[in-house]
Amino acid sequence: MNEGRTVFAQLMGELPKYEFDKCVCRYDGNHHVRSLPTFEQFLVMAFAQLTYRESLRDIETCLRALGPKLYHSGIRQPTARSTLADANEKRDWRIFSDFAHVLMAEACALYADEPFGVELQQAAYALDSTTIDLCLSLFPWAKFRRRKAAIKLHTLLTLRGNFPTVGILTTGMVHAVNILDELIYEAGSFYIVDRGYLDFARLHRVHLSSAFFVTRAKRNFRCQRRYSRPVDKTTGLRFDQTVVLTGSAARRDYPEPLRRIGFRDPETGKALVFLTNNFTEPALTIAQLYRCRWRIELFFKWIKQHLRIKTFY
Repeated sequence: MNEGRTVFAQLMGELPKYEFDKCVCRYDGNHHVRSLPTFEQFLVMAFAQLTYRESLRDIETCLRALGPKLYHSGIRQPTARSTLADANEKRDWRIFSDFAHVLMAEACALYADEPFGVELQQAAYALDSTTIDLCLSLFPWAKFRRRKAAIKLHTLLTLRGNFPTVGILTTGMVHAVNILDELIYEAGSFYIVDRGYLDFARLHRVHLSSAFFVTRAKRNFRCQRRYSRPVDKTTGLRFDQTVVLTGSAARRDYPEPLRRIGFRDPETGKALVFLTNNFTEPALTIAQLYRCRWRIELFFKWIKQHLRIKTFY
């Protein structure tokens, strides 16, 4: 029989505890703490997620049921639900936010050369949001609808490794396009968004940051063609044009030329029209990049199936 460290302890042992301690010291997280240090609180919360605990009482019962095995999991003693509730309410959230950024930076270094199905040297990110429904009586601050509460998780997913690099939580009433104002854009990188983010003033700021965007045109999109490039229609491409906006407000918001690419999906037969400010990559590469945006939908599906995000401990 194996009497050593549990799988949970081995998994948590891969985390850089030195970096976590630096985050705790930065915000004085263990000040006046007696029974539940910040790192042990983090272990308990990670244990609750990985074992699908439903509530604070469920967490307390499960920890007590482990008995002497609990110490081998890295947790010194069972935690009372009142102690954990106080820690979750009063402990500075920036500790865990900064530690998440540390883990994201390490993951970016590990997956820097990871292929993702598109021949592209630059970094590529997919931006989208998902709505998480909540109970209005328990979470009145999460304003969404008259009889419903919700929060939105806005996520920037890197396509090299398929993990989030930015996560922003807002109430359900905040429109996703506002998150474009919160991001810091990397020069030369691609940002793939759906039609909900089609705001030419904000996209122009992406262009001025020397970054590239890829999105889909709306049905009422109005433009004037300046130039057409030849395309190989056997690949599904229909046209590759340089256009300028014709609407007075749209042209004021985005005075630069745009690239308009038509593509018909060979599998579904659906006709798609893409807009981008990149004029150097092949048109087929732009179409393939937008197809990769579906990975962020798979990411949202995964976290909703595997994480307890509808319950706040």
